Amino acid sequence: MGKISVVGIGPGSLDDMTYRARRTIEEATVVVGYKRYVELIEDIIKDKRVLDTGMTQEIDRCRAALKEAMDGETVVVISSGDAGIYGMAGLVLELLVKIDEAERPEFGGIVPGVSAMSAAAALLGAPIMHDFVVISLSDLLTPWEIIQERAELAAKGDFVAALYNPRSHKRVGQINAVQDIFLRYRSPETPVGVVTGASRDNEAVLISTLGHFTNEDINMFSLVIIGNSKTRSIGDWMITPRGYQKREPGL
Repeated sequence: MGKISVVGIGPGSLDDMTYRARRTIEEATVVVGYKRYVELIEDIIKDKRVLDTGMTQEIDRCRAALKEAMDGETVVVISSGDAGIYGMAGLVLELLVKIDEAERPEFGGIVPGVSAMSAAAALLGAPIMHDFVVISLSDLLTPWEIIQERAELAAKGDFVAALYNPRSHKRVGQINAVQDIFLRYRSPETPVGVVTGASRDNEAVLISTLGHFTNEDINMFSLVIIGNSKTRSIGDWMITPRGYQKREPGL
C-alpha cells in the first residue's frame, strides 16, 4: 500500500515554500494538482509523474490521487497557499475515511503552507495585526445569501476582512455588494489593500480606500484586505494597530 499527503506549496514563488513542503514533494513519486499550481513548481517535479486537471475537477483529482496511493505510489496532492484554507485537505480526508481500512493507503499528513492572505498582508505592511475574518466571495459552493450574512457580521464586528475570490469574468457584482455592506459600518476612507498574484511573476500591490477599491483591477487571483476602524494607510503601508500604544502612550 502506498501513501498520500496533502501539501500547501505557498503563494507562488519557490522561495516561499516551506522546507517540509519541498521535502515531501521531493519524496513523492506522483504529484496531483490543479494545472496552474503544478506549473508553479515544475522545476522541482521534473522527475515525477504528474496528474493535473482543470478548475472544478477537484473530486476527480482527489479520487485519482487516492487510487494511485492504493496502487502503491507515494502521492502528494498540492494546493496553492495553505492546503487547509480553501484547499484540498478537507476533500482528501473526506474521501480517505470512506475507504475500507484494509485498503486505505497510509496518510502522510497535511503540510501547511504560507497562505495567500499571509503573503498579501506582508506585501501591504501589517494590515491583519488584530482580529480578522477570511471570506471567499465565490458562490460556487456556498450560497450567496450566506456569504452576504457573513460579510455583514464581519463589518458590524469591526473585523479586518480578507476576501478571497473577489471577482471573476462571470461574477462581477459580488465585490460591489460587499463594499456596500462595509460602507454601512465604516468610513469610505478606510484603507483597503489589493494584492494580485502575490509571490508570482505578475505580482501587483496597491492600497486604495473602501469607497474606491472596486474601481481597481481585481480578479480571481486577487486578495483584498479591508481594514477596520483603526487601520491606517501610512506611505506604502497599511497598518492595523495591535494596541501596544496603550502600554506606552508616547509610541
